Parts: sequence; C-alpha cells; structure tokens
Amino acid sequence: MSTEKIILFLHRINESAQSFRDAIELFASCFCCEYIDFMVIKTRDKLIEVARQLFANKGLENTTMNDIATASKKGRRTIYTYFRNKREIFNAVIESETEQLLDKLRAIARKPISAEEKLHEYVVCRFLAMKEIVSRNGSLRAGFFRDIRKVDRARKMISQKEIAILRSILSEGVATGIFEISNVDHCAIIITHAIHGLDVPYIRDNLAEQGINKYVVRTIISNMILNGIKKR
Repeated sequence: MSTEKIILFLHRINESAQSFRDAIELFASCFCCEYIDFMVIKTRDKLIEVARQLFANKGLENTTMNDIATASKKGRRTIYTYFRNKREIFNAVIESETEQLLDKLRAIARKPISAEEKLHEYVVCRFLAMKEIVSRNGSLRAGFFRDIRKVDRARKMISQKEIAILRSILSEGVATGIFEISNVDHCAIIITHAIHGLDVPYIRDNLAEQGINKYVVRTIISNMILNGIKKR
C-alpha cells in the first residue's frame, strides 16, 4: 500500500472517529438537558407538595419559607430559585390542586356519552371535587372561608379553563341537536360563575338548615341548567 493510500485511510478513520465522538457528545448533551429538566420539575413539585402539607397543618400565615426549606430538606436559596415568595408558593399549591379538578372535568368531556350526560356529570363532579380539595387541606379550609380574596384568586386561576371545558360540552350538545343555545360562550361563562357562587355554601353545607342537602343542590342545579338549554 502506498504512503498516500495509508494517509487517506488514516484520515478517513479519524473523520469517522470524530463523527462518532460528535454523536456521543450530542446524545450526552440531549440526555443531560432532559435529565436536568426532569430534576427541576421534580424539585418544584416536591416543594409544592411540602408547602401544601405545611399550609394545611399550620395555615398559610404560620408557615415560613424556613419551614418549607427544612421540611423539604432544601436550602432557602434553592426555594428562592423556584419561587420569589410565599405567595407564589401558595398560588402554585392552589394551581396544582385545581389542576386535579380540571383533569377530572376534562375526562368527563372526553367520555363517549351524550352531551346531556356529560353536562350532568360535569356539574356533580365540579361540586364534589372542589369540596374535596378544600376539605383535605386542613387549615387552608378556614382561610378559604375567612378570606374572600383567597376564594377569588382560586377561582380566577381555573375559571377560564373551566369555561373552555364547559364550552366544548355545550358546543357538542348544540351540534348533535340536544341543546338549543343562542350564544354558547355566554352560556358557558354564566353557568361557570353560577356554580362558583355556590362553592362556599355547598362546601359549608349552609343550606342544610333549610332542608336542602348537598345531593339536592347538585340535582337542582343540574336540572335547572339542562331544562334551560335542552332543545324542545
């Protein structure tokens, strides 16, 4: 083999090796980025869950950033990397909790059942799920009822998403000839806010003293909505 061919052969081997190294580096870079993203999300979720438990047991006002750092076994600097203050953590807790509610409502909207059945299940699920969220969070429950601003903040964080889910159910009902609605957007907004208006009395069971239990509340609201929009 001539010297030129040997040099050319070695050059090609070097090029192949470099390409292989580049591929390995690219793979490692992508893997590291995905791993870092995963760890960031995992750490944030852990901080939110730890904060939720502390807020539930001690209340928002009695929980400090130091408490969250100690309970999560993270430094204060780590917490401030994810959240600027306790209010941001509280909002993240509310968002995380209400996302579970939204997941249940989305699942109903995807069911292979009629729009009428979906709407009935939606109303029932909405009342039950919100009560569960508030009730399972201990001290947050007292704060939720005491501070109307907390209630409003919680509602604003999910109301647009609720409206979107409800809009899809109403639109399906109109398209299939079950519902007769002149303005689906307005109807979805009004129904959503009407349900929100019953959150506190439903959770606190304020209507029980008038002989109206929670089951009756859910049934009446569902029937009122359905009877108002069903095509005759």
